[in-house]
Amino acid sequence: MDMTTKLTAAAERLFDRHGYMATGMDRLTAAAGMSSRTLYKHAGSKAQLMARVLTERDRRFMARLEVQSVDALFEALEDWVLVEGTRGCLFLRSLAETGGDTPEIAEAVAMHKAAFRQRIEEVVAADLGHQDPVLAERVLVLLEGRPTRRSTGAQTPCPQHGGRRPS
Repeated sequence: MDMTTKLTAAAERLFDRHGYMATGMDRLTAAAGMSSRTLYKHAGSKAQLMARVLTERDRRFMARLEVQSVDALFEALEDWVLVEGTRGCLFLRSLAETGGDTPEIAEAVAMHKAAFRQRIEEVVAADLGHQDPVLAERVLVLLEGRPTRRSTGAQTPCPQHGGRRPS
């Protein structure tokens, strides 16, 4: 694993667990096992590092959404939450923490949310055989809310499994 990949992975774990603002450069250097000089050489600034983390997370997330039905979108999101955890959306949390005032982060979040919306529109159209922007918006709202609901410990019964979550 190269230094940039190692740093990005360590930063993602810390930002996801502690948040952007609470994660200092000292904590990042310790987690990545590198000096602060090496960290700055590979990351630039903390904001640039967070943008790289979000870009990598977007790549992984969107790869999971290569599905052809709305049901499969929800299954993919459930799988994502099981693998990545239930702390809520790192994109929205980082945007909220910075108040949208950090251009690198705001841009990464905007790009992710636009790609996410577009993918949902594509899947809805593929599933129905025609575009339905209203339904796509409703699906987007449901998908955006699912990780948040899950992060509160709420368990939603699954009708496909007799009202219980699959084990």
